[in-house]
Amino acid sequence: MTMTLIQGNFKIIKAAPDGDSIRFYPNNPELWEKLPTRVRPNRAGGAQLRLDSIDSLETHFQAKGGSVGMQHQPLEFAHGAASELLKFFGFKKVTRNDNEIVTAAEPEEVPGFILTRFADAYGRSIAFAFKGNSEQEDGSDIYFDKSLLKKSANYHILNKGLAYPTFYSKLYPDIRKELINVTEKVRKEKKGLWASDKTNKGFVLEELETITENIVILPKLFRRLLGYLAINDGSVELGGFLKYLKSLDDRIIILPQGHVTGFYFVVEVDGQNLKLTTQPEDLVFIEK
Repeated sequence: MTMTLIQGNFKIIKAAPDGDSIRFYPNNPELWEKLPTRVRPNRAGGAQLRLDSIDSLETHFQAKGGSVGMQHQPLEFAHGAASELLKFFGFKKVTRNDNEIVTAAEPEEVPGFILTRFADAYGRSIAFAFKGNSEQEDGSDIYFDKSLLKKSANYHILNKGLAYPTFYSKLYPDIRKELINVTEKVRKEKKGLWASDKTNKGFVLEELETITENIVILPKLFRRLLGYLAINDGSVELGGFLKYLKSLDDRIIILPQGHVTGFYFVVEVDGQNLKLTTQPEDLVFIEK
């Protein structure tokens, strides 16, 4: 799996990094042009990264089209992932305001590099991120193998049990297999969020606070559920949730049988009981 190496710095002041997203400033912003899909950099060339293959609990998420406002998942693990990511890169004494915006940090920036191949629909570079400096030439094509994967922030957060595996179809199978291995390990150890996870065991949705304060579930499922509740006229009744999911047309591949279907197919609703019928690491989402 060959990826483009881009060296630069991570900066977090006036940004709201979480456990799977952080702002990165390349030494040479023109290297963004090497990617086949466009990154959306700011005036200084910095761009938001979306860490490939992992999804941490939401610290701040607002669904479109409704009135539920800015919401979060249980903050023990949402904040835990965000703090662990910044600690991994070398940030200390990070101060945030009530909107999760970083107002102070020591140091204000740290060196690092990323391996990336493309941007998502929001203009974020989909990347594996690393601390320190690379010995390889900036902008070069690097073969990304399992040994390099284990040095990434992505792997670190997953190995801490602070994120769910969330795979997309452009990820190479050998890398996915290694991430599945570490997921199975930390789940067995009940590490981090896995001790509280209700994604496949299921839960009863009694009120909005069920998923924002009490229940730990796959962030993708949380975001889709919050989107539904936002247009549900203040009700948490789940009768229309599967139809809502079908309308979004999130396509998935179910491993290992290779069944291509919609995300709704692996969501089970029974009254107010809700669960995912397939383990997260057995799903591959198809990019839109």
